[in-house]
Amino acid sequence: MNKLSFALAALALAAAGAAQADTLAKIKGSAAVTMGVRESSGALSYTLGNGAYAGFHVEICQRVLADVQKQLGLPKLDIKYQLVTSQNRIPLVQNGTVDIECGSTTNNATRQKDVAFAVTTYVEEVRIAVKANSGITSIAQLSGKNVATTTGTTSVQLLRKHERANGVDFKEVFGKDHADSFLLLESGRADAFVMDGQILAGNIAKAKNPADFRIVGEVLAVEPIAIMLRKDDPAFKKAVDTSIGALMKSGEIAKLYDKWFMQPIPPSNTRVGLAASEATKAAWASPNDKPVEEYAKK
Repeated sequence: MNKLSFALAALALAAAGAAQADTLAKIKGSAAVTMGVRESSGALSYTLGNGAYAGFHVEICQRVLADVQKQLGLPKLDIKYQLVTSQNRIPLVQNGTVDIECGSTTNNATRQKDVAFAVTTYVEEVRIAVKANSGITSIAQLSGKNVATTTGTTSVQLLRKHERANGVDFKEVFGKDHADSFLLLESGRADAFVMDGQILAGNIAKAKNPADFRIVGEVLAVEPIAIMLRKDDPAFKKAVDTSIGALMKSGEIAKLYDKWFMQPIPPSNTRVGLAASEATKAAWASPNDKPVEEYAKK
């Protein structure tokens, strides 16, 4: 490509980006909006089948879009649901396919170069699940034990890096997915399972005897999870943040959390049973869009 062609291509891309960046104008012009959703992100965002999606973040986004509809004076707003994955969610927001992504995306400094995040609505904590009768209550007691984790995740690295894991010698056993890792714990092939608290709680909720398990020990890491938006669109971010801020101020967000995490939810009517963490409550009390790196600072 010669210099002129390259310059023209760059201008075309910039123009396309500028056009997409005015999400409110796009929504107003089409009376439609596309929400990115996940298939199995626990109680945050999941499928009910037949193109229907539900969860804590899905409902927050539905409330936000109702406020956007009101702000734009639209008599009707058509919400389209677009299934996204860990791999394609950022490109689909960037290229305008998805207007608002309502899944389980961690807000970090690298991603902030490509996309924007609304104020944090959920803070994930990496924890340890054990059998209730194991007597294990802390990292120090994992010495000489088998610890399950899921292939391709960072949970065991987080455990090894934790200051209280110094001198603790444990053996890793791997599950191919989260259900398989939990089975290692359930069957006694592992003494503990290290993973995001929400995933641990969800697996415990679905176990034959949920009371046989508990989540214990120190928090290994905290990760702010937020609704993702296109970058360089301050008007849309302001509309989203204002709507979420109102849910936080009124206490409505705590009620929504209770609905999705503490009560039985469809389709199987099981209860996740994971109370809001102190970090999540702090994010509601002081709305912010800080990346995970800010949480890691001591």
